[in-house]
Amino acid sequence: MNFMKAILIKDILVSNPDGHEVQILGWVRTKRDSKNLCFIQVNDGSCFASIQLTFDRDSNNPNNDNIEEQLKKITTGASVKATGKLIPSPASGQAVEVSLENIEVLGEAPVDSYPLQKKGHSIEFLREIGHLRPRTNIIGAAARMRSQMAYAIHTFFNERGFQYFNAPIITTSDCEGAGEMFQVTTLDLEKIAATGIKAGAKGMAEEKAANLVDYSKDFFGKKASLTVSGQLQAETYATALSRVYTFGPTFRAENSNTPRHLAEFWMIEPEMAFFELEDNMDLAEEFVRYLLNWALTKCSEDMKFFNERVQKGLIDTLTHVANSDFARVSYTDAITQLEKNNDKFEFKAYWGCDLQTEHERYLTEEIYKKPVMVYDYPKEIKAFYMKQNPDGKTVRAVDVLVPGIGELIGGSEREADYDKLVARIQELGMKPEDYWWYLELRKFGTVPHSGFGLGFERLLRYVTGLGNLRDVIPFPRAPKQAEF
Repeated sequence: MNFMKAILIKDILVSNPDGHEVQILGWVRTKRDSKNLCFIQVNDGSCFASIQLTFDRDSNNPNNDNIEEQLKKITTGASVKATGKLIPSPASGQAVEVSLENIEVLGEAPVDSYPLQKKGHSIEFLREIGHLRPRTNIIGAAARMRSQMAYAIHTFFNERGFQYFNAPIITTSDCEGAGEMFQVTTLDLEKIAATGIKAGAKGMAEEKAANLVDYSKDFFGKKASLTVSGQLQAETYATALSRVYTFGPTFRAENSNTPRHLAEFWMIEPEMAFFELEDNMDLAEEFVRYLLNWALTKCSEDMKFFNERVQKGLIDTLTHVANSDFARVSYTDAITQLEKNNDKFEFKAYWGCDLQTEHERYLTEEIYKKPVMVYDYPKEIKAFYMKQNPDGKTVRAVDVLVPGIGELIGGSEREADYDKLVARIQELGMKPEDYWWYLELRKFGTVPHSGFGLGFERLLRYVTGLGNLRDVIPFPRAPKQAEF
């Protein structure tokens, strides 16, 4: 059997139905009999649509007996190899079909054990069978969208002179300063725990017992973790190559079991030398509009499914955002407007608060009725590396808010002044020596520079209308969830 010559169903569906022979390789979605006719829908995942194989029992096909034998083994989920002639289809909704000449079942899917024999499974159930859920319409469409949007991201930056930069996954720096990081170690944790228990039994002070972990003997000679962001490392390359971007996995050990959180997720983080905040905002707006237009034009078949079966009005919402000029408003002005409507919020808005999703959506959906970029946030609620404004109270941060979900992008101009950055690190109780290399960027040829971060799964959740990040990543990692 030669799989190398197989043509994908997405290509066959747009071929000329002139009766030429085609080979179909895929998985059966449905089989139905109608007197002397049998119809089999086969899908190979290359597109949303399936192709119909039609078997006419009254034909003079010499393979009829073999086909009948194979039909007995064909159920939903079975894999097949079929050959036949591509002809125009008289059925509505499909331009072509295959007049079946032969078929072979490659792998059966028994009715009594294959979990996807029936339709209508809940999306929560599908998460329990992560190895099979890509075969469903909804997860298959999400997977194709993920692939297409990844290609769009690389295309966008490549067209604008950016260099693709791979940030390290293992790091000794906490970019966010929140401490919610997964530790990486080769130390014998069970032995350390046992020693600590014995030490406690002997009355050793808790502080002394904690020092039982000697990180100098660990693999990297110091405490290391999985990265929460590639931004700090990206800054080192931006100050050499001018424009770079990361696109890779990041990790957050936040014990949040919500539809908006994952322990492992992918981040897109461009970093640009010689960009001030306004340049950063221009790029972020252009980026969002580019990605949404890509989804709407190049993923129309899957978008139609999401619009009809997942979130009504999704295409209209994305089209509106893609065609809008984003409003730009300072945090102070945004708070002023929100305070006038505090009776509508569960969490009251006030100057100094971190905007909640309900605030963000109100700004985009009720006040401005389009995407909004909020900038110049209070420094107390933003990260240490953000450039401080002359007022001493705010930093050059920006969040891009969109109708439907609120924040989509967060970014800032970075602090380029050595003394100010050191002072801010110390003010937050962090150790400047832990960031010595990051600080040296401000000693040697420092420049204004900016960047932002876009969570890939958050983008996918937006363009698909799916309510949970766990359904737009192949194998979600969340508290107590790492089965596959």
